[in-house]
Amino acid sequence: MRLFPRFAPLLAALALPLTPAYGDAPHLAKTDPHARVPVDRPFGAECRIRVEGSYVTAYCHNPYPEIDRLALHIECDRWWDIDSDGTPVAVGPTQTVRLTGRCWKEVRSAWATHQK
Repeated sequence: MRLFPRFAPLLAALALPLTPAYGDAPHLAKTDPHARVPVDRPFGAECRIRVEGSYVTAYCHNPYPEIDRLALHIECDRWWDIDSDGTPVAVGPTQTVRLTGRCWKEVRSAWATHQK
């Protein structure tokens, strides 16, 4: 004796008006229909870093509309050689900058950091 398949459309028709509408649900926050949602845009200049002996040169180009603050960091190979952290430079949209630095002897690594 299976009565459920016979009464399923009737139960659905009765239950549908009892469910709250999407905007009336108490657990959902109402928002302005025209509210702007922040979009994560790509950010950060592209840098090409070249090490020649004890000299480091970085060419950085910013293709994005936001300003990028770049700093060049150099880690020297010798323990007595002083590592350097460059002063941040503001790079505007479509600008290319050249950042330079050096060690007394060999360079272990060099990289650029980005800030909004």
